[in-house]
Amino acid sequence: MTLPVIAFRGVQKLYGEGGGLVRALAGVDVDIMPGEFVAVMGPSGSGKSTAMNVMGCLDQPTHGQYFFNGVDVTALNRDARALLRRNYLGFVFQGYNLLARTTALENVELPLIYRGMARSERHVRAAEALRLVGLQGRESHTPAELSGGQQQRVAIARAIVTDPLVLLADEPTGNLDSQRSHEIMALLTELNQTRGITVIMVTHEPDMADYATRQIHFRDGNIESDHPHRRAA
Repeated sequence: MTLPVIAFRGVQKLYGEGGGLVRALAGVDVDIMPGEFVAVMGPSGSGKSTAMNVMGCLDQPTHGQYFFNGVDVTALNRDARALLRRNYLGFVFQGYNLLARTTALENVELPLIYRGMARSERHVRAAEALRLVGLQGRESHTPAELSGGQQQRVAIARAIVTDPLVLLADEPTGNLDSQRSHEIMALLTELNQTRGITVIMVTHEPDMADYATRQIHFRDGNIESDHPHRRAA
């Protein structure tokens, strides 16, 4: 029996107290299986970004349990959660978060430096990641020498260079025009299909969510709907 790569059991995230108590997550149960492409949607304040932060070990539930590949993440200490994040998760954000005076290759190498990988091996793996996202020949370009879509491709290369089990994408097309947005979504789809990376993407754009094979809608800290979706052609 295949384990969910991510499982929430009664996950709550509370902020404040008394009359100012906010239930960002009000008791969420959800399973995400390996290889899925999930779009997480909902209005502002619905809980979708909070859920993403818990999945990415950037935040902890107030109550409930979060399991990653069967491991109870809520029972791990801070260092163990950091190792899980470093070894199994990749992140793509709306802002590209690239180092301005650093080449594309060097930006992609950063997660491998944190792992203590030898320089020669870092170069090879980073160059391969850039090739996978269509930026072969742009290794020596700085962010200022790249378009917005190319910068997001560098950010995606950086996220996949460690071969993560799960790629967490938070509004990855939010700063891009329509054409570049669809190019980035086609790239995420390809990575999902050819490399088996589980993709979980927060978005408020229905046409971007159409690339997913499952859509989860949050409202008021709860899952309002969760259903399979036919991927856009």
